Amino acid sequence: MKILVDADACPVKDEIYKVAFRHGVPVTIVSNSPIRIPAHELLDRVVVSDGFDAADDWIAERADAGTVCITADILLADRCLKEGAVVIAPNGKPFTLSSIGAAIATRAIMADLRAGGEQIGGPPPFGKNDRSRFLSALDEALVRLKRGR
Repeated sequence: MKILVDADACPVKDEIYKVAFRHGVPVTIVSNSPIRIPAHELLDRVVVSDGFDAADDWIAERADAGTVCITADILLADRCLKEGAVVIAPNGKPFTLSSIGAAIATRAIMADLRAGGEQIGGPPPFGKNDRSRFLSALDEALVRLKRGR
């Protein structure tokens, strides 16, 4: 088991460490620039090139059925799900094989609206409920993986 984190804009890194330490699961923080992480034997940091999708490619190539991927990137979530990984957004909402198609379609529609000049706003601000939901979702995912799903 392992946790891979798309870390450049991840607001729940401290929460990831907390849950990973409790479960004894290694975590790899993947980013395009150096990010400070606590000194701990379960934590590793990988800095990839600043090339387009370099962090996503690194994560997707290593995702498998024993992996929990943390990302808000819908296209990366899709790639990881196809490899059998469990994927959780930083707000605690899981990406699943049954929900990812709708998420991709919504993403495309929103991109088209923005490209057409529509003022549509963004997601709601990240809050305490998101953080709490994330902690629960990550803990549940690790327990399920330990039990063999």
